[in-house]
Amino acid sequence: MINATGSALSGIKACGTKIGITANNIANMNTDGFKKSRAVLEEGHPSGVTVSIEEIDTPGAILPAQDGSGETREMSNVDLEEEVGNLITTRTALSANIKTLKTWDEMTESLIDFFA
Repeated sequence: MINATGSALSGIKACGTKIGITANNIANMNTDGFKKSRAVLEEGHPSGVTVSIEEIDTPGAILPAQDGSGETREMSNVDLEEEVGNLITTRTALSANIKTLKTWDEMTESLIDFFA
């Protein structure tokens, strides 16, 4: 049982990190030259979830300069549709981990009532 709670808590923490990375990407999507980051969730050893953060170095769209100088500028490489999809997936994982904790709490309460 303790392993289940530790795994669920590490999953919740990992989801929080992933939501923070996604929020940062969305907040900077209109910043010229910004490179998005990605939080990758992996199975921890012996249990739980670990997070690794990687910067995605793909180029953004190239646009002409606004001042008419003939120079170009690179937009960010953030895709809003991809970020929203990441939020939906992360929300589902977060809900599953919270449900695990609630179930553990209900089971513990039942055991206490049984032995009391």
